[in-house]
Amino acid sequence: MVSAHSPEHSTTTAKIVVAGGFGAGKTTLVSAISEIPPINTEAWMTTAGTLDDPLEPDSDKSTTTVAMDFGRRTLADDLVLYLFGTPGQQRFWPMWDDLCRGASGALVLVDTRHLDRSFAAVNYFENDSTVPFVVGVNMFHGEQTHRLDAVRQALSLHESVPLCAFDARDRAQVAGALVGVVEHSMARTARPAPPRPMAPALR
Repeated sequence: MVSAHSPEHSTTTAKIVVAGGFGAGKTTLVSAISEIPPINTEAWMTTAGTLDDPLEPDSDKSTTTVAMDFGRRTLADDLVLYLFGTPGQQRFWPMWDDLCRGASGALVLVDTRHLDRSFAAVNYFENDSTVPFVVGVNMFHGEQTHRLDAVRQALSLHESVPLCAFDARDRAQVAGALVGVVEHSMARTARPAPPRPMAPALR
């Protein structure tokens, strides 16, 4: 996290990555929470894309993120988050390293209807990245269809990784999830204070 100091106040800014598989709700989340018009680099779905990541029969999704989503959210007077959404399709995954560079934390979205699409994202942050991350189950249609302990087991998610559920369309719920990411990041990066030298014994 980076602090911008002035004589009157100090503001901390943090880069948060929003990751997950194809169609997990990353663009929806950034659009719901951003206080500025979000920047979306989307392209029309091609035949190749739909073959790689088949859509739900009733899905109206016609575009996919090819570079990133970007948004900003002020969570408190002294804390501003810059949100970077990753592309979901496998052919764009090489960009993840660049997007994660300098990030304070990550929120990995999971769609329990297509849990297999989440394995690669979780594996990336577990094994290929040092960015602290939280896994969030996106409650499509506002419903939680699986218990969180069952999701954790299905993902083989370590108990030290926080797991939550929320609706990516709901600004308040998204804000709560992002607060969780910030808190987890601070806990992960905190270092214990060095032990104080013992005073010499009096004789």
